[in-house]
Amino acid sequence: MENHLAAIHRAWSQCSHLPNVVGVGLGFKEKDHTRTDQLAVVVFVSHKIPKEELVAQELIPHKIGTLETDVIEIGEVQLLQSRTVRTRPAPPGVSIGHHKITAGTFGALVKDARTREPLILSNNHILANSSNGHDNRANVGDPIFQPGPYDGGKSEDTIAHLLRFVPMVTEYQPSSCLISRRVATIGNAFLSAVRPNYRMQFVKLNETPNLVDCALAKPVSPHLITPEIIDIGLVHGVAEVNLGETLRKSGRTSGLTSGQVTALAATLRVQMHSGVYALFRDQIVAGLKSQGGDSGSLVVNENNEAVGLLFAGSEKATILNRIQNVMDQLQITF
Repeated sequence: MENHLAAIHRAWSQCSHLPNVVGVGLGFKEKDHTRTDQLAVVVFVSHKIPKEELVAQELIPHKIGTLETDVIEIGEVQLLQSRTVRTRPAPPGVSIGHHKITAGTFGALVKDARTREPLILSNNHILANSSNGHDNRANVGDPIFQPGPYDGGKSEDTIAHLLRFVPMVTEYQPSSCLISRRVATIGNAFLSAVRPNYRMQFVKLNETPNLVDCALAKPVSPHLITPEIIDIGLVHGVAEVNLGETLRKSGRTSGLTSGQVTALAATLRVQMHSGVYALFRDQIVAGLKSQGGDSGSLVVNENNEAVGLLFAGSEKATILNRIQNVMDQLQITF
């Protein structure tokens, strides 16, 4: 083994300057993508280049010492960034959240269409606590933590303040009708005598569906954020999607995932929490993997063009707002 380790040290000296070489090690040689029992000097490269495109001085030796070499492509090796810790400047793809929620994903850095100031984009239910605008669940100016509260975020981790959001309307809402409120008052007076643990309330069916689940936060300072999405990079504009197209997202929980578009212009009942639903229309359904905490992720196509904002999902599908609807409702640009 000592002789083999000496060969590894020699291999680094001989190969470190060659194109795309990122490392060397001791391993088993592969032939036709099958591992053999033959020990070899494994030379790791960021990507392989055909031999005919290299000059003689750039070729990796066939043998180093008594061991044959084997070239393995592993890509660029880099530090793995945690998405659930405090990060400054914070990139899209990390944990973020309103001070009253658990945690979601910092989706993208966008610009106010009028002032051009940089703003943080995510979901209403991540930055505004699923507010309908009248329930006091969130107010403009509320602190936004990075990381989100579930990941340990506290007041000292405030990275932004809630700027504006599109109200979210549930399928059924408490009735504001004076007659129904009086009937409920009489009914509850009766119930308190015979069933003190029960309460009567009238609710009204809301037939107006939601288009988006989105909100904006204004950073405390532009220096606390950066535009490059983890594992994706910079966004290059926006685009509409096509059935079967491959999309990608970078989220707090499941990281970088990809999948194909399975439906467009979808209308869906989405469970907000136990027993409470909201109706959404003009949604994109895709097969990319997502989990709790990925809400708020920006979804891009293979050209890094923004196409949607992830807000919901199931074990088999992920649901996105169309990015154009998000932009129109929030008055933003990329």
